[in-house]
Order: sequence, then structure tokens, then C-alpha cells
Amino acid sequence: MIKKLLIGSAMTAMTFAATAHNHASTDNAFNPDTQRIKSHLFFLADDLLEGRDTGSRGHEIAALYIATEFAKYGLKPAGTDGYIQNVSFRKANLVQESPQFSFTQNGETVEFDYPKEYLASPSLLSTEANVKGEMVFVGYGIVADELSHNDYKDLDVEGKIVVALAGKPSDFPSEEGAHFASGYQKQKYAVDHGAIGMITITTPKNEKVRPYQSRLNYIHTPRMAWLDDSGEPANSFSQLKGGAYMSEGAARKLFEGAEKSLDDVYAHLEADKVPQGFALNGVVDISKKSVHDTITSPNVVGVLEGSDPELKNEYVVFSAHSDHIGFAKTVKKDNINNGAMDNASGTSVMLETARLFSEMKEKPKRSILFVSVTGEEKGLLGADYFARNPTVPVTSMVANVNLDMPILTYEFADVIAFGANHSDLQESVEKAAANADIELSPDPWPEQALFTRSDHYAFVKQGVPSVFMVPGLKSKDPNVDGSKVFGQFLSTHYHKPSDDINQPFNWNAAETFTKVNAQIGWTLANQKNKPKWNEGDFFGNTFSK
Repeated sequence: MIKKLLIGSAMTAMTFAATAHNHASTDNAFNPDTQRIKSHLFFLADDLLEGRDTGSRGHEIAALYIATEFAKYGLKPAGTDGYIQNVSFRKANLVQESPQFSFTQNGETVEFDYPKEYLASPSLLSTEANVKGEMVFVGYGIVADELSHNDYKDLDVEGKIVVALAGKPSDFPSEEGAHFASGYQKQKYAVDHGAIGMITITTPKNEKVRPYQSRLNYIHTPRMAWLDDSGEPANSFSQLKGGAYMSEGAARKLFEGAEKSLDDVYAHLEADKVPQGFALNGVVDISKKSVHDTITSPNVVGVLEGSDPELKNEYVVFSAHSDHIGFAKTVKKDNINNGAMDNASGTSVMLETARLFSEMKEKPKRSILFVSVTGEEKGLLGADYFARNPTVPVTSMVANVNLDMPILTYEFADVIAFGANHSDLQESVEKAAANADIELSPDPWPEQALFTRSDHYAFVKQGVPSVFMVPGLKSKDPNVDGSKVFGQFLSTHYHKPSDDINQPFNWNAAETFTKVNAQIGWTLANQKNKPKWNEGDFFGNTFSK
């Protein structure tokens, strides 16, 4: 149904465009309409859409709404089927009764208890997974030549199962460290050195941040990956046949009889030292079963063509995720995770930004691509698919401005652009924010590495300078502490049914945030030179094309 309707929308886009331009502004001032923002947000966060879970009917409705708005503004369809770019996903659920994990040493076998002593995640590659072999402890399991760090140095892990600490060394830079310590990168290092399985063990530091016990709340959570042209899940390694995440108590048993105990390893960590790897005694045998389903979910893509004959072939990309997490597992009557702030707010701001540009008398020189992505809540999947299967050449994307979960409950006096310090986008964003009478503040939480944790990072990995925009913590009202407001949202409403339209939205804040983002788009689309990475920047050096 969505496909048929959107074909019709694409065919009538010219008519909608003519209507829109009858109301074109007489100058280039950006005057957001808060009633439009409010109506977008209230619709997208309505119970009708049932939390917009990836692959759900509710998210399909949201995508259709966004596509028809794009058509209304006269944006050109830039998906693979009109405004739509459908993405196929594999969804894997673990058969909870199936995990088995045994450890045999000196003729004695210990059976670990799932999920009390270890956790197993669904396999995206096979419905029945099994790995058996000897083990090698590999420290954090990281290879970072740029930081003169190699946990695999002088270790033979060919055909073996690696045992790695969760996290990263304490002296690693926050954002670069987040890259090296990601699950994908650690698996890649293991595969590059010939491993066939991977066991991750918790650490005392990790237990303070995210205790093992809290992870039990997510054992029923499915894994998802987008499927490539051959039907295989992306970002997966078939060489790794299995693994587990172990609690502290269970992991101690794996180190019995080895040259160092797990307590020795933990002592190194306590002294801020990086433990060296060594072989472990005994053999482990790990197996599990998973159930696979294939689902589809749409990205929505529209483009405002630039006015310059040459620069219109370059694109400033606005992105915002339209999905959320669907139904909550609760006995309470309200079980819909509406996702009003996460991310109906960001999507609504992007839609109003698109409308403002569409009604401008003077068009920007570069083209502006508006991308509503799916699967953010499943691991930035829709953005990763689009960035790796773009509908315009990825080398023509000059910058990405990502809008994710702006907290719009107080009048802020500044904005934060996570990642701006990695490129000359910082200067552009600062200039644009000033045009909206707003300051640009530095990242207040560098230790959180938020630059690697939203959809913009998919564009970064394709070499596109990017920023993740949110309202800042400074308030125009001296009686409001922005940091407390943000913290209260995270502790009370984030990923809960209470993230709904009953929150105390401040529509002046919504207007200001839209104005700032429109100014950023205008600045980037009209500046003489396209944005570039800072000289020697890690992300620029690693990902530039």
C-alpha cells in the first residue's frame, strides 16, 4: 500500500510544489511555524503509530507521512522507489532454552548456567551455532596502531577462541577509543588473526557503569542487520562461530591453572596498566539456537535542488531517525513507547526545515538532501544502509547535520554540535548559530563519546564531515538548569512510555532549534569551499575517501 501511495505522491509533487511556492517568503529570513512542528510531533508520537518500531505498521505510517510532506514541499524524490528506500533486515531471536556452555580442563567439565553466569546473543548467521576450541586471553582485544597498541602481539589465536575484556584502556582518547572498542572492530581484529569465536568478560569498571545484572533485562531483545544484495547480514563475520558474555564469577573459572588469574588481570586494570595476553588452559564448547525472520522498513529521502549549476551536484545532508522501540514489556495500561522526544522532535524539526527551504525565494547553491532513516534504535542500521547504498554519490555529500532527540522543554541559549571539533564544520556551525542569536558550546560529556553514537556516524564512516545537533544546557531562564532537565529526561522518560506528548514542550525552543538548523544548512550550502576534516584528525585520516 505504501508503495502505491508514494508513487502517486511523486507524480503530483510538481503540483504540490506550485502550491507551496505561492506562499514563498520574500526574503531569506527563517521563520519557523511552531504549529506545524507541533502537528508533526503530535502525529508521529500518537498511539496510532504504536511506537514506530522498525518493520512495524506504525513506522510504515510514519514513513508515508514524511514522504507526503516531502511531496507537499516540492522536494524531488530521491529514494529508490519514489521517496522510499526500502531496507531488508534479518531479525534474529535467541531460543532461550537453547544456550549451552561447557568448560573442560584436566578431564573435568563445568557447565555454566545461562543466563545467571553468561549471556548469549542471537546469531544473525545461522539458526544453529556451535564453536569448540582452546582459548587465548587477548587483553582488550584491540589493535590500534595509531595509539601504539596491539593486544594480539606475539599471540597465536589461529583456530582458537579469544577471551577479551570489555571496554578499552583508560588512557585511550574517548571518541577514538569508542571506535576501537566497538563490538564490530573487536570482532574484526579477532577474525584478522584467525580466531573462530569470542568470549567477552566484564571488568570492575564495566560493572559500575552497566552491571551484569542489568543486562538480564535485555535477554529477549532481538538482533538485527540489514541484508546485502546476496541476502547476507551486513557487518557480520561468518568465521566467528559463537561466543558469550561472562559474569565476573564465571569468568574466573576460565583462568584457573593459567599463568595469571583473573584477579591478577583486574589488579593490572586497577593500576591503569594494560594486561598482556596469554594462553588459557582447557577447552570450551558453546552452542545456541536462533530463529530468523526477514522484515523490511523504509528510509525516506527527498532533495531540494541547489541553484548553482556546479554546486547543485554537491549535497548538504540533514538526517533524523523516524523509528522508535514499539511496545514496552510492562503490565501497566500504557505500554506504548511513543518516542515524542526520541525522535519525533528531531524528525519534526527536519520537516519544518525542509519546508522553510522549499519556500525560499532565493535557493541555496548546493542541494540539500533530507533523509529520514529507520532502524536507529536497532544499531544505526538505516543510516548505515543509506550511507553504504546512497541514492546520490557519497563523495558528493559535503556534510551531514543529524537531529536526534532534541530536548525541547526549555528555552536554551546555546547549542551543542557533537563532532564539530573534528572538521571545519565548527566554524560554519558557530557562524550559523550566531545568525540565530545562539552560542555554540563545546561537548559537555566528552567521556560519553556521543560523536560515535547516532546516525551521523554512518556518514562519518563514509568520509563525510558530520555533526550531531542538540540544544545546549544553557537556559535563557536563570531559574532553569538545562543539565538537570536533560538528566531528568534520561532518568524518567528515555525509552519509556512516558516519552509522549504530555511532556511540557516549549514551542519557542522548537522554533529556535529549527531556526538554528536552517541557518546551518544555509551556511553550508552557500559557503565557497566544502567542509573538510581537520589536518591529522583521526576520523578524517581513517575514513576519508
